[in-house]
Amino acid sequence: MSMLKAPCNAAADHVQALVQCRPPAASPRRRIFGVSFSAAHRRAPVVAVLDRVAAADGAAAVAGSLADRLRLGSLTEDGLSYKERFIVRCYEVGINKTATVETIANLLQEVGCNHAQSVGFSTDGFATTTTMRKLHLIWVTARMHIEIYKYPAWSDVIEIETWCQGEGRIGTRRDWILKDYATGQVIGRATSKWVMMNQDTRRLQKVSDDVRDEYLVFCPRELRLAFPEENNSSLRKISKLEDPAQHSRLGLVPRRADLDMNQHVNNVTYIGWVLESMPQEVIDTHELQTITLDYRRECQHDDIVDSLTGQELTDDAKTIPELQGTNGSATATKGQQDSRQFLHLLRLSGEGLEINRGRTEWRKKTER
Repeated sequence: MSMLKAPCNAAADHVQALVQCRPPAASPRRRIFGVSFSAAHRRAPVVAVLDRVAAADGAAAVAGSLADRLRLGSLTEDGLSYKERFIVRCYEVGINKTATVETIANLLQEVGCNHAQSVGFSTDGFATTTTMRKLHLIWVTARMHIEIYKYPAWSDVIEIETWCQGEGRIGTRRDWILKDYATGQVIGRATSKWVMMNQDTRRLQKVSDDVRDEYLVFCPRELRLAFPEENNSSLRKISKLEDPAQHSRLGLVPRRADLDMNQHVNNVTYIGWVLESMPQEVIDTHELQTITLDYRRECQHDDIVDSLTGQELTDDAKTIPELQGTNGSATATKGQQDSRQFLHLLRLSGEGLEINRGRTEWRKKTER
């Protein structure tokens, strides 16, 4: 998955108008399993592992070489993170004439899977290690937090960097940074937590030392966070939305297209369901800035889902008596009017079992 270098590969000429080709590095480079490394900067442990992967799976590497040449992504020089560029397509743009949050979430998932494949993990999309496949183990999302500071428009080029690292004994985490490729401006950040599940029993399982050893070699040696700020919003606990909620959309049914390779509803589908119960007046005047989702139960193809939404009572509204009667709508100041916060709950219809709880923050739309 090498980065485009001048002269660019002929198969990628159609993107040259939007993505400026980079000059080749001065130092010699060698290619390992579709990944370019600088001889001056490569990390010996990572390269050694990639050499073993390439030797063991050379046929797969050759088979995937066409996609590798066309894909605008590669490991970084130290082999500990992965960057990929994407052009925003017309069908990925919503009513605001910019990419939707579902588009952003899908791209995060795509670059994460491509990262896993680039270091030799399974190519079936599960990003599983050798030990995990032997034991029928898979990764499942426990939490996703996305902040978008500027939505890209149709034909914009964005660059996404991702990396993963350990998260205690029960899981791992993956972070992302999104940039406008033309300007280098950070337009978004995201982080996620993943836990290990037995694919047959559907029960969670601790991450063994064998599995940790297989993937930690590709992780930063020192803790690196997309949100290094103390007490940042990605750490906030999400309170359960109590019934009856202010807004609801009942009877949502998964489509066949919503199912992923694990045979359960794809993570991104939950984002769409959460937004289905947002009040239209907020959609008309605000845009989503932050979304946090805690995944608590799998959703199957034959489940029926209710989406509930209620405005979150902010700390300011709790402490200012004149705001308490507005249920936290905070109409007193301009700053409070420009920002709105909501709590969300997805549950199984009838049984009421909780599938997902979430929080969203919305900012006032600006003239484009």
